[in-house]
Amino acid sequence: MLLTDLQTIYERDPAARNWLEVLFCYPGFQALLLHRVAHWLYKMGMPFIPRLISHLSRFLTGIEIHPGAKIGKGVFIDHGMGVVIGETAVVGDRALIYQGVTLGGTGKQTGKRHPTLGDRVIVGAGAKVLGNIQIGDNVRIGAASVVLRDIPSNSTVVGVPLRIIRRDELKDNALAHNNLPDIEAEAIRALFERVKVLEQQVEQLQGSDTQMNGQDNGKINSDRAIQEFIDGAGI
Repeated sequence: MLLTDLQTIYERDPAARNWLEVLFCYPGFQALLLHRVAHWLYKMGMPFIPRLISHLSRFLTGIEIHPGAKIGKGVFIDHGMGVVIGETAVVGDRALIYQGVTLGGTGKQTGKRHPTLGDRVIVGAGAKVLGNIQIGDNVRIGAASVVLRDIPSNSTVVGVPLRIIRRDELKDNALAHNNLPDIEAEAIRALFERVKVLEQQVEQLQGSDTQMNGQDNGKINSDRAIQEFIDGAGI
């Protein structure tokens, strides 16, 4: 399992140059090493010590993983500062978790109360996956998304609240989070284009001679401001 973790880091992080650098300078790898020891002791029923190891790991790496969490092979926690993984969480093989991710609960429920991630899941920076929910295989969760319900396999999801934007095999670069669409901006753009068409139809019915230059200039400035907002100034 240790060799699989190392191999995954070399495959997914171009900054990884040698095993000494990974061993001593990658907090995600260190947190997983300590967690695997703590989880083994936790399964043996040993009191206190697993939680102490988890607490020390959090102090050293900035990553908090409860000893009861089940972490698969080849998992890569990239950077990892602020990552929180709850007691009953399950993370499948070769998952990729970025900094600020929470795999948490939604209250004081007992029993299984944290999410289950399938194999090859990618969770973007700052995403919150909460509750006893199932995330299928090959799912890509966009940065800062909030996931509160089950997600089928081979899906890409973004937004608050969550929206599924793709349900197919990830044929493109799965790590390219900059390629995720801005669904709010696309919806606003579609509405804006419809309004412009309606305005043109109204102008044709009223006759172009009734328009004044001041009104035209104001409309042009308004259209420009809306276009800049849609293109990224405000979204």
